[in-house]
Amino acid sequence: MITRFEELDWQPTPIGDLMLRRRTEPSVGQEIYEVKLGDEYLMSSLFTVAEEELANLGLAAVEGDDLTVLVGGLGLGYTAVAALRDERVRALTVIDRLGAVIGWHERMLLPVSTELVSDTRTTLVEDDFFAVIRAEPVEGVGGYSVILLDVDHSPRHQLDPTHADLYDAAGLRALDRHLAPRGVFALWSDDPPDDVFMVELNAVFDDAVAHIVDFDNPVTGGVSSNTVYVARSRG
Repeated sequence: MITRFEELDWQPTPIGDLMLRRRTEPSVGQEIYEVKLGDEYLMSSLFTVAEEELANLGLAAVEGDDLTVLVGGLGLGYTAVAALRDERVRALTVIDRLGAVIGWHERMLLPVSTELVSDTRTTLVEDDFFAVIRAEPVEGVGGYSVILLDVDHSPRHQLDPTHADLYDAAGLRALDRHLAPRGVFALWSDDPPDDVFMVELNAVFDDAVAHIVDFDNPVTGGVSSNTVYVARSRG
């Protein structure tokens, strides 16, 4: 069988050529969307369970209402939309380094784009999430109730080596400054739970846990797994 791809967008970026394409996946008989950066596959709409669970698990750990959420990494939009489905969320800010990705959603190219962009709680920002986190919080602006991060493959495998400093205790303390008291940080990873990273996480946060998220893989016919780390600010 010949798989036909429709290229929806291609743009050069500082970290490689970015491509959005659509194709029919024979194993499920449905249309899927894929993102490539250079020669790397970044994401597919065939596998969104863990991206949604990033939002679900992160928000489940937060108490109270009138929540503000910061998402690092927009991608296909599934984490952000899952967060918006929690009625306690008052405002959602999504930061993505690549303006092209924001443009895909503003042009309604992806399955959840309309739900994401039409929600008045949503703000899409073109910026470097990691640079934002390294900087001091804006004076007079309260911390976020939840920070959800899905940019790198895992704490050990970054898309850009400049991201590495976030995943040690010093970098996590910088991130913690942007959380409200008892706010929650949650992180998606494509790797199994990482004991070394858990040591760093526990050095900064309370109640750190690595959730294994299993999902059916129609391509392999088996079950695949991702990890979602969730931890609470000590305030």
